[in-house]
Order: sequence, then structure tokens, then C-alpha cells
Amino acid sequence: MRIRIDGTDLPGRRAGADADALRLRNVHVGVQCKADVVDQVPADAARATWSFEVSSREIDGMLDVGGPWVHGRPGARFLYLSWGAVTDDGFAMFRRAKLMFTDIPTELLRAAHEDTGMLVGRLGLTDAAGGPLCARVRPPAIAWTVE
Repeated sequence: MRIRIDGTDLPGRRAGADADALRLRNVHVGVQCKADVVDQVPADAARATWSFEVSSREIDGMLDVGGPWVHGRPGARFLYLSWGAVTDDGFAMFRRAKLMFTDIPTELLRAAHEDTGMLVGRLGLTDAAGGPLCARVRPPAIAWTVE
């Protein structure tokens, strides 16, 4: 199953002290693959896009996803977008956003499983307080389509 996550409205692009702090701390956001945060994008980028593939299979009439990008137990699988400061020592994660597969409409998940298109999630990456988006991201904060 092919997946693309399109992020806009990154918090470091906004004016103000919070955005300045994110830029000064060299904050980036990336998608988590196993324990590693990859494809990191600066918090002041115009947009962020991540594309990858996950495995999908049918078990007892239900779809299950897996692979190195997928976290959680069956029935509660999710993707992580992780925020951290990039330093000489690496990536110091401080916040994560959780994108739950259970929040994706079944017909879209099934269409992507049957390879009729790519599953696409679109979301803004700034929370209501102006900081990096974190915690569980539910529709309508994320919109899922198959393209």
C-alpha cells in the first residue's frame, strides 16, 4: 500500500517568538521508521511531504497494515510524525503526532490496499497554540483521500 503525507502550515513559518525559537533550535519534523526519524524537514519549510509503502493484508475480513513505518498493535496501528532539534549529536525528539489507521475511512483504506491509488493524508502541522502539531490527529485536522 502506497502512502503519502502532505503537511502544510509548518509552525516555524509563522511570525513570532515561538517560530523564532523553533528556527533557532533547528527544529525539524520527519516520519518515524522503526526508531529512526527520517526525511526530516525544517520547521520553517513551506511544506513537508513523505511517501512510503506499508504492507497490508486481510485477516478475518479486516485489513491490517505493517512494516517499519507502522507502529502499534493490531487494531490500533498508526504512523508517527516526530518533531525534534537537529544537533551535532543527532535528532533530539521532543514531540510526536500520531496518525491512526482507524481514523481512515474503511473504503479509502480498502481502495489503497487493492492498489487502486495512493492513500494521501493532508494536514496542517501547527497546533492551535502555534506550536508543532502533536498527539492524536483526527479528522477534520487530517483529510484522507485516495489518488
